[in-house]
Order: sequence, then C-alpha cells, then structure tokens
Amino acid sequence: MLTVTSGHRSDVGRVRHHNEDSVLVGERLWAVADGMGGHAAGDTASAMVIDGLRPLDGRPALRPGDLVAALHDVNERILAHGHANPAVRGLGSTVTGVAVVSVGGADHWAVFNVGDSRVYRYADGTLARATVDHSEAEELILEGVITPEQARTHRARNIVTRSLGQPDAPQVDLWLLPQTPGERFLVCSDGLNGELDDPVIHDILAASPDPGLAAEALVEAAIRCGGRDNITAIVVNVEGDDPELGTTNPRPKEVPA
Repeated sequence: MLTVTSGHRSDVGRVRHHNEDSVLVGERLWAVADGMGGHAAGDTASAMVIDGLRPLDGRPALRPGDLVAALHDVNERILAHGHANPAVRGLGSTVTGVAVVSVGGADHWAVFNVGDSRVYRYADGTLARATVDHSEAEELILEGVITPEQARTHRARNIVTRSLGQPDAPQVDLWLLPQTPGERFLVCSDGLNGELDDPVIHDILAASPDPGLAAEALVEAAIRCGGRDNITAIVVNVEGDDPELGTTNPRPKEVPA
C-alpha cells in the first residue's frame, strides 16, 4: 500500500512586488502555474489554470486525457477573459505537475507540462528532470548551439515557446510512470531552478526527507541566491512497499496530446 505525502511553499522573492504563481496541492494532483502578463493579468491567468485543474483532484479514476482536456478548456477560458477585458489582453500562464491517473485499472503517475516550469524526479539518490522546458534557450541547448551552463545567462532564457492563453490549442507534454515506493517529485516554477542548478537541488532533497521541510529549504536557498522571480516548490513523497510495482527507475512513456 502506497502513501503519498506532500509539502509546499510559494514566495514572492526579493524583486517582484506580487506573486503570480498559483499552486494546487491536492490528494491526487499537484500543480504549479506561473502567470504571465504582469500583475492582475498574471495572477488571474495562473489562478484560472489551478481552478480548472482542481475538480480533477476529486475524480477516483482520472484518465490522462482528462488532464489534456482540462488544460485545453482552461486555454479557452483565458483567451475569453482577455477578449472581454482589454486591459489584461495577452495574459497567459505556464503549468506543470503530477497526477495519479488510472491506466489499465492500475494507478500511474502522469507528469504534464506546458511552458518552462519543471517537474523533477528523485529516486535512489538520483535527480532527473521529468519534463522538458518549452523555451528558446532549451531549443538552443537541444540544437547544440549553447550549453546548459550558458543557458542560465542567455538572453533567450526567459522566452517561453508554449503557454496557456494562446489562440491555438496548447500542445501538452504528458508522460506516464508507474508508482514506485521511495520516489519523490519536485514540482516548481522557473523562479526556483533559475536560481538553483540541479546539483544544488539534488543536495537539498537528499538532506531533507520531509516534503514540507524540503520545500522550505529549496525556496529559502533560491531566495538567498537572488530571488529574482516568484519561487514555488511542491515536494511529493511516495512511501510504502509493493513488490508488484517493478523497478525503481522506470522509463517514462510519453503520451501524445
């Protein structure tokens, strides 16, 4: 029997005046939405994303396609809000998260992403990114034009290539993973990984087994490193023992949106 526990923290940081991140910390769904478009617009867009996802947390047999459909619906709502309120037209939001979904009658993790917020998976002492950034900097990395180290200061690092609030239906990245005892997930806005590189994130998670304390430590570290953006972290722990769950390092399966 598996038990899932979580902890989170969200902070405005040292530079911004308003926190445009919104958070969903549920029983079966955990998500971070990072709003874009300035105060009021960004706040509104990220809140709309979380409001659109929240009803899914109560579904006993959530399907992967339900997540995609909900995000498509949110995209339309954000567009409609912008058209009805010209002062905030162009508002948008990224979103990323993990959810418990039913596949073939068994519970799996669905990791989903639109934009440059991230999900990390920590298991057996190893930290790995479970999502791919939708940003110009990430595209340059994949093309071999710049290195990940250069991307941290590149002029294109903040240019997002996918978000909610666009005229076209968003392409949602979605991966399926079996649930594995002992694994942990970090769901975070780019304000966290923009300040902390992956080895630092690894070390903080390794030193903080409690999910609430881990989230606090991650956000505090990002603030100390500059806190130039809003910073949000959700840490999800999977505990228990089930010999039928297979390997602790499963290969993710990507699901077409």
